[in-house]
Amino acid sequence: MLNFYSDTQTRPTRAMRESILDIEVGDERHDEDPSTLALNRRVAEMFGMEAGVFLPSGTMCNEIAIAVHCRPGDEVICERKSHIIFAESGGPAALSGVMMHPIDGERGMLTPEQVAGAIRPRSSFAPPSSLLVTEQTTNLGGGGVWPVEQLNAVAKLAKDNGLATHLDGARILNAVVATGISARDYARHQDSAWIAFTKGLGAPVGAVLAGSAEFIRHAWLLKRRWGGAMRQTGVIAAMCLYALDNNVERLADDHAMAHWIGTHLADLPIVANILPVETNIVIVNLQPDGPDSATVAEHLKREGIQVTKTGKRQLRIVTHMDVDMAAAEALVGAFSGI
Repeated sequence: MLNFYSDTQTRPTRAMRESILDIEVGDERHDEDPSTLALNRRVAEMFGMEAGVFLPSGTMCNEIAIAVHCRPGDEVICERKSHIIFAESGGPAALSGVMMHPIDGERGMLTPEQVAGAIRPRSSFAPPSSLLVTEQTTNLGGGGVWPVEQLNAVAKLAKDNGLATHLDGARILNAVVATGISARDYARHQDSAWIAFTKGLGAPVGAVLAGSAEFIRHAWLLKRRWGGAMRQTGVIAAMCLYALDNNVERLADDHAMAHWIGTHLADLPIVANILPVETNIVIVNLQPDGPDSATVAEHLKREGIQVTKTGKRQLRIVTHMDVDMAAAEALVGAFSGI
């Protein structure tokens, strides 16, 4: 199967697996795992923040951040297609008891005016607006990259109005590679942020959530409470460190492949349009009078190609290190045969 379902489908290379062999390990729960501590410091410095905490998944990063920043009954402002809404199993409500205030943005991005209009006046009748969550890059926005000025403007506006700010940076290094702008610059007005190692970076497990020392102290409490505290995490952190050292710059290859795929799919009769391709995600909108996404996905599956259905007439294609140009050509050829 040629797997364009997600960049989460990457598998650790032999070199990444071998990076574990000589790593020094200790008990993470007692801050005694040197490799995990080094990884946390590195990510915190990347964002310009005080501290970091290693977590099993990006979803746990988001859910812990929401729980730390909010109280039950608070309201979280985000874009309607945010990961915290479509892919985290109702976690904000179930785990933190918060309400969501989704806004229809442009390709997953909000304007300062939209955020200003969503912040509720303080009242005993209304939930307090407590947190703004943004994504870089935007997943269902087609891997769109927030312009740094726009991202900083909405975050600063939220903070000026008393809200906390959290950046879902699952693919932030894709934005960094695409633009040359640092993660620190994208996180300038963020209270917390995180990166995933299980997307295009190729590691099998892990993410690091960063913030102030006080924020991370509270995050650790929830990490233990929710079963995320582990022991000799150096065997995992070693692969994450390897990813940072070896797999960041190659993200440009994924971007180039995605752009090639988008360009070659755009003119097919069944395709209505392709969202602008900026990084490694291609969002395909199908013609209203042609086959729907389930039909197209099933045809591709029979051809040995897997993609994601993200709507009745929308498909997502994600490039990563485990698919090559031969796979991309096969994908376009299979689409052309429909």
